[in-house]
Amino acid sequence: MSLIPLFPLSNALFPAGVVHLRIFEVRYLDMIRRCIAQGSEFGVVGLLAGNEVRSPEGTETLSPVGTMARVDTWDAPMPALLEIRCTGTGRFRLLSSVVAKYGLWMGEAEPIADDPPAPVPPAMQGSADALGRLVAQWQQEGVPPDRMPLAPPFRLDDSGWVANRWCELLPLPPDDKATLLAMTDPVARLASIQDVLRGQGLA
Repeated sequence: MSLIPLFPLSNALFPAGVVHLRIFEVRYLDMIRRCIAQGSEFGVVGLLAGNEVRSPEGTETLSPVGTMARVDTWDAPMPALLEIRCTGTGRFRLLSSVVAKYGLWMGEAEPIADDPPAPVPPAMQGSADALGRLVAQWQQEGVPPDRMPLAPPFRLDDSGWVANRWCELLPLPPDDKATLLAMTDPVARLASIQDVLRGQGLA
């Protein structure tokens, strides 16, 4: 169990996922600068209610699960602006949270075990194939690898990786994303995602 700084986002981050952030609020500028200086990570949690940018009348409801984020690259185009690219690492369960100095959320977190390697079952190959087509389309359009919504290596043969990328890409309700993130069986997570993809005619 550990106390970690939290970054609430409207979209959930999953392990091995990529997120690009523009940081301009004081509460996050200080936190991200510390992470960069110390080589430490911060926790990304989905927002079940509220907005990413705090307003005086706003309240934020945090997801009970999240993913640690590692800062891979950063740039400071202006004194009060940071642009960072992060990768999701390990998942955690949020046991408690509190608003600290400058309105920064801090949370008591308990790690969730990493997904075990799990091949994509033949019955769910459609989900992996659809994701492969999406990656190929981005490559054909000349999207630079560091600007893609997902990062190599493209583990299209792994249930957890395929499920996680669809969980990030699909516009699912925040509660559903939290449920999927908390699932410890990657094949079951992929099965849930395949049902959504079939419903949308994607797999």
